[in-house]
Amino acid sequence: MLVPPISLPEVIIIILFISTLLPLSRNHFKMSLEKKPEDPRLTEISACFTMHQDFPKKGVSFRNILPVLRDPKLFKLLNDVSVERIHAKFPGKIDLVAGLEARGFLFGPSLADRLGCGFVPIRKPGKLPGKLVSVDYEKEYGKDVLEVEEDAIKPGSRVLLVDDVLATGGSLAAAAELVRKCGGTLVGSFVVVEMAFLNGRKKAPDALEALFIYT
Repeated sequence: MLVPPISLPEVIIIILFISTLLPLSRNHFKMSLEKKPEDPRLTEISACFTMHQDFPKKGVSFRNILPVLRDPKLFKLLNDVSVERIHAKFPGKIDLVAGLEARGFLFGPSLADRLGCGFVPIRKPGKLPGKLVSVDYEKEYGKDVLEVEEDAIKPGSRVLLVDDVLATGGSLAAAAELVRKCGGTLVGSFVVVEMAFLNGRKKAPDALEALFIYT
């Protein structure tokens, strides 16, 4: 198809129109550059994370944060940033950190030590002795149960839930119910990684803080 020739006046009009758009493009580029940079400590920590496809089952992408535990400097950075964010998000006294099985046990005790409070493990069935409080729930890979020792959470205790990853939110929701059944007061939940595309916040307790959010 033949393109009709463009006259000189038409060329001038096109040039003038394009010139009016250039300042907008420059401003947009400037705004992108002026965004607040991410905490460099988080960048350093996340550089050691690894991704594994089809784990723990086909179709699931698993983000592995365990390599951070191998490096004492990175683990200290993780704890430093976590405590800062917890103090900012959840002001006031925290009596207990409750860690969810199993990776919540890796981060919960060190955070409890930094926060100057106790630690309580929330476990799967058959792992705890004595009288227990339990909750059934649906999780991303099927049905499960969480339990805690009956006398571990005293009535009125202010409890912070800790886990490694927020996926669909079922585990955190069940743990929150467990805290309430024991008479505790739920301060909120803290996770290292949130997989935001799974919409876990819809099920998880309202007060939630995540160090890394993947969309």
